Amino acid sequence: MTTVPFSSPDGAKHAFPPVVDHRTRVVILGSLPGEASLAQGRYYANPRNQFWRLLEGVTGRDLVRAAYEERLARLLAAGIGLWDVIASAHRAGSLDANIQGHQARDLRAFAASLPALRALAFNGGKAAQIGRAQFAAEAAGPQLLTLPSSSPAYAAPFERKLAAWNALRTWVA
Repeated sequence: MTTVPFSSPDGAKHAFPPVVDHRTRVVILGSLPGEASLAQGRYYANPRNQFWRLLEGVTGRDLVRAAYEERLARLLAAGIGLWDVIASAHRAGSLDANIQGHQARDLRAFAASLPALRALAFNGGKAAQIGRAQFAAEAAGPQLLTLPSSSPAYAAPFERKLAAWNALRTWVA
């Protein structure tokens, strides 16, 4: 069995640090990186995941063919950050349905630490379920959006996903 860099001896899987800076106006929040991403230490590393293609459509920036570090730099320049709602969890495989015993991130404190933040966008239902719960009692704060999952496990047509993801254009530089 191969140990991925973001796992514990007890089998828990750990998410990556946030990709944000002072310009971040919207953060896209996934649930927990999948196996391919954990193995490579990169957000959305599964080539079948449509994340980079969707954001290329939203931002108009070349992301799909760019090197990973350049992808991140282009997102930050567009005012987009990345993170996950789960800090750690046990999960067999990559499906959100298999997540057990998750430890949620403190999204309220995270949002408060980003001065330009205007919105949090949840990439899929599990991320939205966990993330929105933290803001249920908030009268003010960032706008919350639930996007259709970019995962290949969510089989909606790309065009339908892109139409929903285009809501992010409000905050893209």
